[in-house]
Amino acid sequence: MTALPVDFDPTDPVLNEERVPLQEFLELRKTAPVWWVEQTPEARAGFLDTGFWAVSKHEDILAVSKDSENFGTNENGVIIRFAPDMTREQVELQRAMLIHHDAPDHTKLRQIISRGFTPRAINALKERLVERANNIVDDALAKGEGDFVSEVAAELPLQAIAELLGVPQEDRRKLFDWSNQMLAYDDPEYDADPEAASIEILTYAMTLAAERKADPQDDIISKLINAELEGGALGEDEFGFFVILLAVAGNETTRNAISHGMQAFFDNPDQWELWKKERPDTMVDEVIRWATPVTVFQRTALNDVEVGGQLVKKGQRVGIFYASGNHDEDVYDDPDTFDITREHNPHLAFGGHGAHYCIGANLARMEVRIMFDVIADRMPDLKPNGAARRLRHSWINGIKELPVTYA
Repeated sequence: MTALPVDFDPTDPVLNEERVPLQEFLELRKTAPVWWVEQTPEARAGFLDTGFWAVSKHEDILAVSKDSENFGTNENGVIIRFAPDMTREQVELQRAMLIHHDAPDHTKLRQIISRGFTPRAINALKERLVERANNIVDDALAKGEGDFVSEVAAELPLQAIAELLGVPQEDRRKLFDWSNQMLAYDDPEYDADPEAASIEILTYAMTLAAERKADPQDDIISKLINAELEGGALGEDEFGFFVILLAVAGNETTRNAISHGMQAFFDNPDQWELWKKERPDTMVDEVIRWATPVTVFQRTALNDVEVGGQLVKKGQRVGIFYASGNHDEDVYDDPDTFDITREHNPHLAFGGHGAHYCIGANLARMEVRIMFDVIADRMPDLKPNGAARRLRHSWINGIKELPVTYA
């Protein structure tokens, strides 16, 4: 039996504002690797059940992620907890997004979208992103001190998305504000209206799509919406939901990986010295493992199925806790140590492989590498100038402010 209280809920946003519950996950992995979480009505708003199974072992998370025959996303989506006023109708509306699709629709849409994320398309961005990263550092150094999250960590992912989509760079802050609004419903510091923000992104994206339909350009929007291309095209509404996904998944996650990475370097100055001198390629995946920007997604059982020796019944939700799997002592040596030379690093931060593996993983890796290369080259002596402030959220491991002195 686990020593945790029966009402422990790892998606509690107040708990996650303080810390990711790694000690509790350790207890679960040892005593109850597939553990029932009974939720309050507020915590399960939008769902037609009373809770979910929390899966904490790396091997079980990987197994669920890869098993599209027994686990799907369409019924309840991947987001495990919403605001207390979420309705079932609003949950069902989210099925329009790619991440909430099951095969065969998911397979078809992903094949279309993957055109924009080929190695060639991503590598074509590298030179421009290096230039943009240097401009970001120029601006930071000119300020002398400031907030690393908004001034550095958020900027390169935003500019990459704008570059990728062909969005005017001056509009990138709109994407920043809209994605913040969509995700900040748990944090009282933000006056968030997720529904209004999603409508804003949809409207903006559909306008872009209509423009490119009439006047195609050499950008991802034109590639995705023009039917002459082999394999079909996205409709304007499908494209709009793709931009919502990209604004959230491509902006929030990479921003938090860079922010947590910088904090980890502050906390482990020996690793920062090592990075400045040796630049090991293993740094990128260790930063992403350490950050695990999305701590958990969910699946819904399509059949009665066993997970880690526990029977999960058809229709029950399963939370796959990437943050726990990324600290599994059966997989990692010293998982609670930040080690940028870590060779064996099969982390789950991009979704544990399977049909929903992050389509932008290589872009995210490239952005993290570029940003820390340029920081080490141009402002190697930057220092914290106050405590980091964490986001109150149920499934995003976010830093909303990291005061620094740029040097």
